[in-house]
Amino acid sequence: MRILLAEDEKELSNALVAILKHNNYSVDAVYDGADALDYGLSENYDVILLDIMMPKLDGLSVLEKLREKGIHTPVLMLTAKSEIEDRIRGLDKGADDYLSKPFAMGELLARVRAMTRRKSEFMPNLIEISNIKLNKETYELSSETTSVRLGNKEFQMLEMLMNNPKRLISTEQFMERIWGYDAEAEINVVWVYISYLRKKLESLEANVKIKAVRGVGYALEECE
Repeated sequence: MRILLAEDEKELSNALVAILKHNNYSVDAVYDGADALDYGLSENYDVILLDIMMPKLDGLSVLEKLREKGIHTPVLMLTAKSEIEDRIRGLDKGADDYLSKPFAMGELLARVRAMTRRKSEFMPNLIEISNIKLNKETYELSSETTSVRLGNKEFQMLEMLMNNPKRLISTEQFMERIWGYDAEAEINVVWVYISYLRKKLESLEANVKIKAVRGVGYALEECE
C-alpha cells in the first residue's frame, strides 16, 4: 500500500512517515503543493494525505487539479482549520475525508484503513491465477495445500505481477511503484525480492513462475 504525504511541517511529516512505515505502508513525503500535484498525477498511490496550508500551492487547489485530471485516488485532507466552511469546500472539491490538527495517530490510521476499504469494495480481495491465491487484506499467498504470509514489499511486487499476468514489468517500474522516487534502495533490491518470491512460489508448489527477460523485466507465467 503506497501513500503520498503532503505536509510542509517537517517534524510532523517525519513523525507521520515513521508511523505509517511502522504499519507497513510505503510513503513518499513532499513539502509543498507543487510537488504534491506532480507526484499525485503519477497515479502511483493508494491514498493521498494532503495538508491544506502549504507553500506554492494550497491543498484545496492541488485536490481540485487532481480531480480535474481524472485522478480518483482517495484523499484525506489534513488541516489546522476546523471551520465547517473549510470542510465543506474540501468535500465539494472531491476530498474523501477530513482530519483536523492536532489528531491522534490511531485515528489517522483508522481513517486510512477506512478509505482503502471503500476503494477495495470495487476490487476483489482475492487475486487468483492458476492454483494460487493472493489475499489483499491478510497478505497471505496460498495454494490448494498450504499458505505463506508475504512481507509488505513482497506483497506489492506479487500483486503487480498477478494483476498483469504475462506482461513484462521493468525493474524501474517496481522501484518507482514500491520504493518511491527518492528511495535510497539500490536497484538490485528488486532482484533480491524476486528471488524471495520465487522461493515462496516453489514452496507452495505453484503452477506459475516469475520469468526474467534480461534488460527488460519480469513477468508471471504459468509453468509449461
